[in-house]
Amino acid sequence: MTVTAAAPPRSPRPAVADRDLRSLLLIRHFERALLRLFERGVLSGTTHTCLGQEYVPVALSALLRDDDFVFSNHRGHGHFLARHPDPHGLLAEIMGREGALCGGVGGSQHIYHQRFLSTGVQGESLPVATGVALKLAGTGALACAYVGDGTWGEGAVYEALNMASLWRVPLLVVVEHNGIAQSTPTSVQMAGTIAARAAAFGVRHHHVASADVEEIRAGLAPLLDAVRAEPSPLVVEFATHRLGPHSKGDDTRSPEEIRRVRESDWYDRYAGADPERFARIDAEQRDLVERVVAEVSARPAAASVASVAPSAPSPEARP
Repeated sequence: MTVTAAAPPRSPRPAVADRDLRSLLLIRHFERALLRLFERGVLSGTTHTCLGQEYVPVALSALLRDDDFVFSNHRGHGHFLARHPDPHGLLAEIMGREGALCGGVGGSQHIYHQRFLSTGVQGESLPVATGVALKLAGTGALACAYVGDGTWGEGAVYEALNMASLWRVPLLVVVEHNGIAQSTPTSVQMAGTIAARAAAFGVRHHHVASADVEEIRAGLAPLLDAVRAEPSPLVVEFATHRLGPHSKGDDTRSPEEIRRVRESDWYDRYAGADPERFARIDAEQRDLVERVVAEVSARPAAASVASVAPSAPSPEARP
């Protein structure tokens, strides 16, 4: 069953509370800071930013309860910060410094913290989220799993939807459909639609075309109430845009396509809606992230990281 509604016309002056704006801008500046740290060679491994998609977890944050579970993916920094506004702990985890959420061994993609779990393995979280949702049935809590449009090529997605529908579990599947799976456009890697695939399992589907936080919440609130009360699974598909590359610098899109994506960014719309307030909170959150970067960068390595770090060769061992 599909639950869809034509998105109302976008307001030229979207209303957003200070708290939500702070969360949006915290995520935006945190992600930008990570890219700068990688450019300086300070970070190892890789990272996947959610630039352009920040409003998705921020809109959902007010609809999720403390006893809900959130399952994230490789592009999960925004999911975490909207749920747990702890940029110090997250950056320490990514940098492998003291105070890291998981001792510095999870890094950018694998976080476990207060009912928040993320993974870099596509589709891995959905079967786990379904099992957790089965345990939550009847409690009023739900399991929320974030996936991308590219993840719908994984068999685990369909196995999980099948079980979730059969068992009628309180599972919320949030699809951040940004139109490209790493470097492959959705149009050449996915046949049919996500709505039709959900319908094949008797799972409700809701499409979101808006980037206005309050508008999104108004549409989703009764649907999430139903997920909790019935209980039953729901797929919510956000038509969104990824501003940056897949990870640090592997963007295969044309300059024209990137320009169109940037023109749809929520950042400029929110800035134009209330320039003075936006500029004040934007500067506040930018300064906050700069202080977080400076403070965490000065910390020593986390004990679990330091214990496995290769030691420098002794003078006697040097040629």
